[in-house]
Amino acid sequence: MERFYTTTAIDYVNGAPHIGHAYEKILTDVIYRHFSQRCEDAYFLTGTDEHGIKIQKTSAAQGITPKELCDINAQKFQDCWKALDVNYSQFIRTTDKEHEEVVQKIFKKLVDKGDIYKNSYTGLYCSGCEAFLSEKDLTEDGLCPDHLKKPEVVSEENYFFKLTKYKDAIIKHIKTHPDFIVPAFRANEVLNQLENIEDISVSRAKSNVSWGIPVLGDDEQVIYVWIDALSNYITALGYNPDGESGEKFNKYWPATVQVIGKDILKFHSIYWIAILMALELPLPEHILAHGWITIDQTKMSKSLGNVISPESILKAFNLEHPDALRYYMASAAPCGKDGNYSDEDFKEKVNAHIANSMGNLLNRTLSMLVKYFDGDIKPEFKVQSELFDKALETVKAVKHHFDYFEVQEASQKIIELVDITNKYVTDNAPWTLAKEGQMDKCGEVLTNVLEVMCVISSLIYPFCPNIAQAMAEQLSYDLSIKLDDLSCNNLKPGHLIDKEDIKPVFLRMDSELADKGKGK
Repeated sequence: MERFYTTTAIDYVNGAPHIGHAYEKILTDVIYRHFSQRCEDAYFLTGTDEHGIKIQKTSAAQGITPKELCDINAQKFQDCWKALDVNYSQFIRTTDKEHEEVVQKIFKKLVDKGDIYKNSYTGLYCSGCEAFLSEKDLTEDGLCPDHLKKPEVVSEENYFFKLTKYKDAIIKHIKTHPDFIVPAFRANEVLNQLENIEDISVSRAKSNVSWGIPVLGDDEQVIYVWIDALSNYITALGYNPDGESGEKFNKYWPATVQVIGKDILKFHSIYWIAILMALELPLPEHILAHGWITIDQTKMSKSLGNVISPESILKAFNLEHPDALRYYMASAAPCGKDGNYSDEDFKEKVNAHIANSMGNLLNRTLSMLVKYFDGDIKPEFKVQSELFDKALETVKAVKHHFDYFEVQEASQKIIELVDITNKYVTDNAPWTLAKEGQMDKCGEVLTNVLEVMCVISSLIYPFCPNIAQAMAEQLSYDLSIKLDDLSCNNLKPGHLIDKEDIKPVFLRMDSELADKGKGK
């Protein structure tokens, strides 16, 4: 794999980021970091969606301009991703001048091509979704199923995109590319939505929505979200609809995987694909639709007061870095399914997997190496073992799961390897071997375990970059080794570590040291 390009949905900035936003960004960052270990050139785009009626109304209610609101909240998202070590390559804002100018050119190109036309329209508009809904989209009570509010009847003269023109081509693409929509069971859902698809409004009357990108040559209209927000995936790369696109666009497009929530799959697998077809651009290789995160098995809701800030979790548990939360969130749900967050489950899972199983395994093995061999790796210790075979099998299994964006499943394989290695230590009892004077055998067992811990540090890195780095430092291991080059031949004969340099890579979240300073 020469290059890898991944994107997230861009977040709407009428509020601050919550744990649902964090789930998508952490999930994407883990995928990005994994593939960075497999290819030479990876790129990760995220950003914020900053136009529309909700921004206009929220800013007015707060007595500030729409741009001021966008600036305040876009910074909150960037600060949150920094706190979570989300290592994106580029952060795009749809109020960026470069983005706005290219969006206007895209709109004009599609008008000139005849794929965008002007027409009068009366429809049901949900301001929460910022979308027109049909009767079949509503609940039995005539409410938006996501916001449980009755949409308003809106009559406007708008520009429309000929979505129906590309219906058959989209159906054909989905059917001939079974791995296009991930997970595969979502494909039938999209095909069903395509059956009664209609042309879509791609502008709003300025008299109703003033906060938007103006349509070139028509001062009464602003460009709507489908052309504006969705285009960020290519405008960020320097796409030019009027001529030669930038180097980044030529290098990275089409996207390898676009990560979105299941609630906006229709917009990405139908609307976005049709727009790309109209622009005669290659389509993304995969669209990954993840599930939602519930809180204590209940859907997040402002009215219920259960909307959680990811930064508040880091603070509540006094975590010095976000690895525990990253691991928990990334492994929260099978591919495409819903996941759940609870404080108790978070603490129990992270303590069991990261502190007890993985961290303690490294700590006690290094401690025995110091106790019995003064921290030295002797040349005669190294032997090939079944444990090595299992470690390299795990590397293949983890790569396979990531190929299908099965992040939780990949994490399970890593922890399985940790458990197998712990069992190897118990079965071979190096403390007993030392007591019996079988020092070469004792050294071989410890060396085998530490070799596998090098592999584990590489595999866990996308989930827990700080913990992986701490492990690698104690093992004198190079984390930059590509996954295709991983072996169980990493430790060099000689002195590895001193007693004072052995430190827990992650403290149990209920330990005295981890809790120190809480409540102060």
